[in-house]
Amino acid sequence: MPVTKAVIPAAGFGTRFLPATKAVPKEMLPVVDTPTIQYVVEECVESGITDILMVIGQGKRALEEHFYSSREVEKRLEENGQFPLLEKVRRISEMANIHFVWQKELNGLGDAVSHGRTFVGTDPFALLLGDTILIESDSSQQVLQQMMEIHEAKNASVVALEEVHREKVSRYGIAGGTKVSDNILALNQLVEKPSPEEAPSNLAVAARYIFQPGIFDYLSETPRGKNNEIQLTDAMAEMMKGHEMFGFCFTGKRYDIGNKLDFIKTNIELGLTHGDISKELTDYLRTLAGKL
Repeated sequence: MPVTKAVIPAAGFGTRFLPATKAVPKEMLPVVDTPTIQYVVEECVESGITDILMVIGQGKRALEEHFYSSREVEKRLEENGQFPLLEKVRRISEMANIHFVWQKELNGLGDAVSHGRTFVGTDPFALLLGDTILIESDSSQQVLQQMMEIHEAKNASVVALEEVHREKVSRYGIAGGTKVSDNILALNQLVEKPSPEEAPSNLAVAARYIFQPGIFDYLSETPRGKNNEIQLTDAMAEMMKGHEMFGFCFTGKRYDIGNKLDFIKTNIELGLTHGDISKELTDYLRTLAGKL
């Protein structure tokens, strides 16, 4: 079956950005002029996803409001003749069928994903983390779209993989497997945040997944793991024992806005791609670098 549904977990507190995230969800923090979560939704839409479920929690109402239409804002823009901006605002609420469900207690990513079971039903689905942007460099296709093609060819779950420095593997879920093509691995091992000595490789799971619906059965049987949370990686490792799972080593870059330094770097790098500010930003950075 084609993948037309996506689940986006977005219930975390965003404690690394306090006090900003006391009132603003971290997924709503802007990268240049667009909330991070909107980049993720746009990746879904451009890949062919039509229905999206966001798993939210306390303090996340701004996510719902952002993707609903705002008649008052639209009316003001229309009255002021700001039609290009009006079109941008209207498009946000028309991109896809977006639904919301509440995760009442934060019990880990695996628990958040399990909240999508009723929405997904018996269909394969995409899972995208709401605080991470992936930009493809060597293809006109979105990373998710390429993963969907692999899923269609293999009829199996697919995970995006990114090469990271060996000393940073303890920050991620790390995959091991056998290469079946230049950028595809048949996975046989997944370890959540291993030490460099324990890691099966330096290939990190990169915030994008396509799952067969059977993942929910494994999540329901997964005990609490690291940090006393239900870890998605643990459920995937069990699923892999009886089902094929593939890793896709994409060519591009992951922008993780989950910490302050990477958030600032992301704004600078993507700001340099915006024609309306790129020249002035470049000039400023050169001037600033000359003072250091």
